[in-house]
Amino acid sequence: MITVTSYTNKSVGVLGLGRSGLSAVRALEAGGSDVWAWDDIEEKRESALLLGIKLTNLYRSDLSMIDVLILSPGIPDQYPEPHPLTLKAREAGCEIICDIDLLARENNVSRFIGISGTNGKSTTTSLIGHILSSADHQVEVGGNFGIPALDLQPLDGDGTYVLELSSYQLERIPSIELDIAVLLNISPDHLERHGGMQGYVSAKKILFDRIRKSSKIIIGMEDNHCRSICLELMLDLGVENIIPIAGSTRVPGGIYVDNGILIDDLKNTKAEIIDLSKIPRLPGQHNWQNAAAAYAIARSLDIKSPKIADTFKTYEGLAHRQELILSSGGVSFINDSKATNTDSTAKALVCYENIHWIVGGQFKEESLGALQPVLNRVAHAYLIGRKLDKLGNLLDPFVSVSRCGDLASALDIAFNNACLTKPSTILLSPACASFDQFKNFEERGNTFRHLINNLGIIST
Repeated sequence: MITVTSYTNKSVGVLGLGRSGLSAVRALEAGGSDVWAWDDIEEKRESALLLGIKLTNLYRSDLSMIDVLILSPGIPDQYPEPHPLTLKAREAGCEIICDIDLLARENNVSRFIGISGTNGKSTTTSLIGHILSSADHQVEVGGNFGIPALDLQPLDGDGTYVLELSSYQLERIPSIELDIAVLLNISPDHLERHGGMQGYVSAKKILFDRIRKSSKIIIGMEDNHCRSICLELMLDLGVENIIPIAGSTRVPGGIYVDNGILIDDLKNTKAEIIDLSKIPRLPGQHNWQNAAAAYAIARSLDIKSPKIADTFKTYEGLAHRQELILSSGGVSFINDSKATNTDSTAKALVCYENIHWIVGGQFKEESLGALQPVLNRVAHAYLIGRKLDKLGNLLDPFVSVSRCGDLASALDIAFNNACLTKPSTILLSPACASFDQFKNFEERGNTFRHLINNLGIIST
């Protein structure tokens, strides 16, 4: 755990007592802060009390008496409507940050790598963590993915923090200085939270306001938003420290993948590094872009190409991201519960054929978006969640659908149908948020795994 000493003997508000909020409370209290902790949800307050955390009702408090407010990333301070306590904090002149900024304020000697983008953040973050660890670097991996920032271990000047940064967190980290900043891609997501697409893009661009003069910038070149940002950065900063990457598009002077072969063109060497198409834990062109980003980071840290290639082969992948749960008798079960938008799901659909696709939840978009061109790979769609009728109406012209309602029913029908058309893939890739039926995408994916196990199938 990181002990936060920058607010010793000072009062600090913490609003939101999820994982990162509880972590912040512990770290601040260990450093001698007077913590005013609160959550709007009674269940979370009760859980905090059981952990010995003192609660302070911030609605009844004078926020001019606290030095800073640590705000959970999920709580809005602007769009679609600012939380009333954030308005109260601003009126009191109170700074609003998140737990990651506390980490940055405590440590100005370690290396910081920040990874953002709409899709692929977690895979890239875990992959570079795996590479650095395998190369015997001192490394801690967390942030938006995995371990909360303040639950990471303290590092010295030889250490590296690899942090996944969401658009929510980017707006609340004014103190961090990144040594390597990575932006993978931008596609529509969280638009309500940022006041539209322009606001979402602006939030992602904050990443490049948090760099040093000597920092490396790694940026994907496979969408118009990132290409425009890259051009702006090259005009402002020059090209020396900017590394363009791509998973399916040739990028002269960058790192890119051509027909599955990772190519390092930074020095016009065109060195073939590794055949990514033969690595089962990195399926599809979107994962090839993730691999290109991880490779670019590792080379920036002087890790040799053969070592990077070896660690790609030993990467285990992540749960809920095109995770192979089981394969038996010509039927494969893939858990891609993390796919909460059409762009992410489209990237999964292109990786398989004869797909029995389980889709639905809180649908955040107005059209099929990136899905329409790849629906020819779908044998049948099984709809779940509250928005199944809306999704069904959109999908009906392109693919046969069954309106199942819940995950258990969808899996049961999908399995029966998949057994009739082997080889086939049963893919949970919802293209929707999970909150209408599950606490989060992890619970949705774990439920899928549990239901598969209950089928009593033996893996072959």
